[in-house]
Amino acid sequence: MIHGRGPLLSIDVGARETETENIDGVLESFIGGRGVGTKLAHERIPFDADPLGPENRLVFATGPLQTSQMSFTGRMNCTGLSPLTDGLLSSNAGGFMSRPFTDTGYGAVEITGASDALVGVHVRDDGVTFEEVGDLEEATVDETIEYVQSEHDLGDEHTAIVGPAGENEVRFGAIITSEHRAFGRGGLGAVLGSKNVKFVTFDGDSRRDVELDEEVTQAIHQEAATSDSPMKDAGTVSVSSFANAVDAVPTKYFEELSYDGLENIGSSAVIDHKYKKGTCSSCAFACKLPTKDESDGFTTEGPEWETVMAFGSNALVDDFRTVMEANDMCDNLGMDTISCGDTVSAYLASEDEFGNEELLLELVEKIAYREDEGDLLAEGIDRVHEELGVENWTMKGMEFAAHDGRTLNGQGLSYATSNRGADHMYAVVYDYEYPLVAPNEAMPKEGVDGKSERVIELENRKAIRDSGVLCQFSSSYTEEERYERVFQTEYDHLMDVGSRIVELERHFHNQRGKDRADDESLPYELDGLSEELSNYYDLRGWNDDGTVPDESVTGASAVGD
Repeated sequence: MIHGRGPLLSIDVGARETETENIDGVLESFIGGRGVGTKLAHERIPFDADPLGPENRLVFATGPLQTSQMSFTGRMNCTGLSPLTDGLLSSNAGGFMSRPFTDTGYGAVEITGASDALVGVHVRDDGVTFEEVGDLEEATVDETIEYVQSEHDLGDEHTAIVGPAGENEVRFGAIITSEHRAFGRGGLGAVLGSKNVKFVTFDGDSRRDVELDEEVTQAIHQEAATSDSPMKDAGTVSVSSFANAVDAVPTKYFEELSYDGLENIGSSAVIDHKYKKGTCSSCAFACKLPTKDESDGFTTEGPEWETVMAFGSNALVDDFRTVMEANDMCDNLGMDTISCGDTVSAYLASEDEFGNEELLLELVEKIAYREDEGDLLAEGIDRVHEELGVENWTMKGMEFAAHDGRTLNGQGLSYATSNRGADHMYAVVYDYEYPLVAPNEAMPKEGVDGKSERVIELENRKAIRDSGVLCQFSSSYTEEERYERVFQTEYDHLMDVGSRIVELERHFHNQRGKDRADDESLPYELDGLSEELSNYYDLRGWNDDGTVPDESVTGASAVGD
């Protein structure tokens, strides 16, 4: 089985000290990316750690495929203890940083401790330097990019940045790279901000060779370049009209499931506003969305579908320019668009202000700086819904994405079992229920009975994809045989590795008191959920209370090839 290469670089930003450690065994067993980050976090973060305390750690990691030029590999992973969900969480970002990171020669880079002054951390293959950057306090992402470029001659592809939101410990603060790409969900930007780190740069010339099957990687790259996919025109927003037709679009703070104004902000609006192609590092698929409003020349990248839902249908806003601006503000201030948009929609519901575009944009800024009511909203819906007098539309502390589980019941089941809560990317079950796959792979959207086996396979497969690290859009080009060729091992073995990654996440959560009760806390009823959860646990070999037997994680690093 191919895997990432290089040692772990551990950076204590409080002591301003670094050390390297051989992690060949972890890399050989868990590939890279999310797998390696999860294993290291499980071993090194105390089970009772405060997510915003110095004992929490952030692990950045790429995988073996970032040494290639194959499409869908311009991504990397970050893992830590989430201040939003209070659980172990991995987030991956696209863009262009994965290659500069790989050029440092490290298999993973870990940030721990907390600095007594605001710092930038420069990671190179020949060492680490710390730079006090007090003048950048509450600087935006754009301002920080300009500083790093002018002072260090490093472009935005080299840099992971927290905006004002991360510094102010907004619980859904994001880490931004390549200007508009985010380690978005779960608040890992707040973790980096709590360590008083404004940015981390990566640079070097020490990329380690990984022997890949060039025939299959080149075939995937060629197909990505020549395929005719609607995702190339409108990105993830391509699903908008279809989701609306089947009543799977959260609307009016989850009160409704379709939106009459969606045509103004959905895929046709994206196509009308897209003015050039956009992509990630080495990717010929080019699905990104540089958009421009011709009325005033305003440009941004995006919005993607989840952002359209959160700031559009859920807020009853049907002006695409407003959604564009909210998306851009979140990128520049450093926030997850889904959690921010849903939280703003909760506030609009509480004040009977649906559709108030001016207030929506004001709230985005106030949240980032924790000003006035923004200080409350920066805590996220789970912690403030009672004070707002609205329903708690979160799962395990995380705000919901689109692809509503009340319609797509298997997706609802996956929200329940997901260790990240209401994250649509944990298993991507909705692909099979719309369906967006071939008819022979599709499954009915109604009911949860008997769907656990598919959910488990998709969770395990997604864990491998996040460890590779591969984009979700690669799924159409990587069937089982290609997975075996890309990773150079049997598919069943890959599923075993994926299962172990999911188990480590779950075991960490169990040690923090999380169990079946958390899986049953969906804000809506799903007939048969309790019975299917028992089936899910049984298939995974877990206890019926949703906990992992201790013996299941004993020797979890000893996954043979």
